[in-house]
Amino acid sequence: MSEEATYRGVVYPWQCDHNGHMNVMWYVSKFDEANWSLVARLGLLKPSYSRDESRGFVALQQNISYKQEVLAGELLEVRSYLREVREKVIRFVHEMLNSETGAIVAICEMTAIHMDRVARKSAPIPPEMREVALRHVAPRIPTAEVAS
Repeated sequence: MSEEATYRGVVYPWQCDHNGHMNVMWYVSKFDEANWSLVARLGLLKPSYSRDESRGFVALQQNISYKQEVLAGELLEVRSYLREVREKVIRFVHEMLNSETGAIVAICEMTAIHMDRVARKSAPIPPEMREVALRHVAPRIPTAEVAS
């Protein structure tokens, strides 16, 4: 996966809570947007595939570590790394950075499963999709994991 951001945006004042920093619900929202960008770039999920095949990825587990406060007006970007691809499961890591300083402000580790939306159960990732994804498994440990 390239170093290109999977999300870019600004923190609006209305996204901040009574403590003056971005509320946790907005971290989840911004990481969710990065999820969709990542799986599309990897060829794992196109809107047409999801519609036509009634399949897609759903979250099983999401862990967020908050490293620094994020305040209104700050510009953010997320960089994402595919960590593992199994028969039905993918794991990836998102690093949220302050665009101005480059500081990592949060880390999200996500596990998702490929699902048959009609049968409502897990399903194998199609072999051609899995092969493409395997070529993008991150060969490096993101900076955030080393610093943790």
